[in-house]
Amino acid sequence: MNFIEEKVEEYSIAHTSPESNLLNTIDRETHLEVLRPRMLSGHFQGRILSMLAKMICPKRILEIGTYTGYSALCLAEGLSEEGKLHTIDINEELEDRVRKYFLDSQYNLQIDFIIGDALNLIPRLNENWDMVFIDADKKNYMNYYNLVVSSVKSGGYIIADNVLWSGKVVEKEHDDEDTEALRVFNDTLSKDSRLEVVLLPVRDGLLIARKK
Repeated sequence: MNFIEEKVEEYSIAHTSPESNLLNTIDRETHLEVLRPRMLSGHFQGRILSMLAKMICPKRILEIGTYTGYSALCLAEGLSEEGKLHTIDINEELEDRVRKYFLDSQYNLQIDFIIGDALNLIPRLNENWDMVFIDADKKNYMNYYNLVVSSVKSGGYIIADNVLWSGKVVEKEHDDEDTEALRVFNDTLSKDSRLEVVLLPVRDGLLIARKK
C-alpha cells in the first residue's frame, strides 16, 4: 500500500501534526481487535483528510464506508459550526464499537452514523454535499459516484480512497473485479468534464475531484 520510500514517508509523518488521543486509541484498538486493520486511514492520511475538510469547511459531508470511525472523525474536524456528517457502513458487527468512539468525541452531535446498504440509503438522505468520501467496496465505486455526483455542490469535493489498489491498477496481469472497477472509476473521473481531478500516491492512492 505504500508508494513513498520508507525513510521519506517516516520523515513526512514525523513532520505532520499529531493525531488526537481518541484517534490514537481507535488506531491501536483497531489493530489489536478488528479484522483487516489496514482498512483504517491512519495518522498520515487522517491528517490529510482533516486538512482538506478544514480548507473546505463543509456544511454537509457524506462518508461511504465508516469501518471503525477514524476517517469520519478526521473529516468532522473541518465541519462548519452547523455542519453535519453522514457516514454509512454495512457492517453491523462494528456498530457498537463505532458508536462508542463517536460518543467519546466532541463531534458526536454532528455525526449521523447509519448502518445499511449505501446504494439504498444515499438517495433517501436528500442532501446537497460539500464533500463526499468514498471508502467502501471497490466494485461499487462507480455506482456510488453516479449516485452522488449530481448532488455535490459546485465547488464541492469527491474524495476516493484505495484508487491505486496496491499498484494493481497499473499491472496488466491483474484483472480481478475490484481492480477493473477501480480502473474504470479512475478513468471515468479523470475524463469527466464536470470535474478537476488529482490522484495522489498517498498510502493506497487518494483521488481528489473538485466539481466545477
